[in-house]
Amino acid sequence: MITFLDLKQINMRHEQEIMDRIQSFLNSGWYILGKEIDSFETDFAKYCGTEYCIGMANALDALELIIRGYNIGVGDEVIVPSNTYIASILAISANGATPILVEPNLNTYNIDPFKIEDKITPNTKAILVVHLYGQACNMNPIIEIAKKYNLKIIEDCAQAHGAIYQGKRVGNIGDAAAFSFYPGKNLGALGDGGAVTTNDKELTLKLKALRNYGSHKKYENIYKGVNSRLDELHAAVLNVKLKYLDDDNQYRRDIANHYLKNIKNTLVTLPTLEEKVLSHVWHVFVLRVSERERFQSYMSENGVQTLIHYPIPPHKQEAYIEWVDQNYPISELIHNEIISIPISPVMSLDDVKLVSEVINGYK
Repeated sequence: MITFLDLKQINMRHEQEIMDRIQSFLNSGWYILGKEIDSFETDFAKYCGTEYCIGMANALDALELIIRGYNIGVGDEVIVPSNTYIASILAISANGATPILVEPNLNTYNIDPFKIEDKITPNTKAILVVHLYGQACNMNPIIEIAKKYNLKIIEDCAQAHGAIYQGKRVGNIGDAAAFSFYPGKNLGALGDGGAVTTNDKELTLKLKALRNYGSHKKYENIYKGVNSRLDELHAAVLNVKLKYLDDDNQYRRDIANHYLKNIKNTLVTLPTLEEKVLSHVWHVFVLRVSERERFQSYMSENGVQTLIHYPIPPHKQEAYIEWVDQNYPISELIHNEIISIPISPVMSLDDVKLVSEVINGYK
């Protein structure tokens, strides 16, 4: 069986470096907000091209605290794509603000910038864009809209570490951005982890307090904060793996290029690139197929594991039962047809070729 993602193999490539870094961390005697986080925050900010990086416990907290940091709350609205993973929407709701769903572009699966302006009201405070599946959004028209209406742009980069849009890495395009370091991400820790990148000094100072019980100085609390600090151990692992991110992303692109060139089956719809190749880091390679269950069974029977990202759109989730009667036909089509095939920096080229051949044999 060609597994969808072999996390053990991905991490074991760096076993000695990771163990050395962990030993150094252990020997330090400083296990919370220490030198590993300082090092990672400095290096990841530099990598993204931003002035600041603030490590968080996970990406949901990162998004939630960005929104809180910008004082967006009850009575405010935040525009968000209707086909994103639920975390993007939960972060808005957690602050008491109202998520306003906008349909995606069917070709790229990212928010359709030309449908945003119709959803803006006097209560709109921000546009939360999601660089879904690893592809950077079409940002220029979104930036124009944000300037026109004086809105914040918040980037959800949970799947897009290293993606480049017109010379800038994601995380350095909007006002602030959230990243996930969940183990399966292109840059993954050994557990949950996240970060915010930004050029906003005032926001940075606020977030550093909010993640630490609302405190800059021990026992002095200026905000009603939370405990959402990137773990020092995970930062140590990320410090090792960040050096290899661009090479891993390029290998993902090589696999994606093979799929795009060699999968010829007209029963499946291949993903579409909107910008230059560097705009996509292929966190997942998503196909669309009308009879998805039959296709998934066929792939499994032929030795290829597939996953679905994601089967249920947000407006059909029980958590948002108030949206159940709303109509988002593009999102519903996408969620009914998408299926992800294996792509990772440890796949062999023979396995890549075999996946293509199996798909081409589907009838």
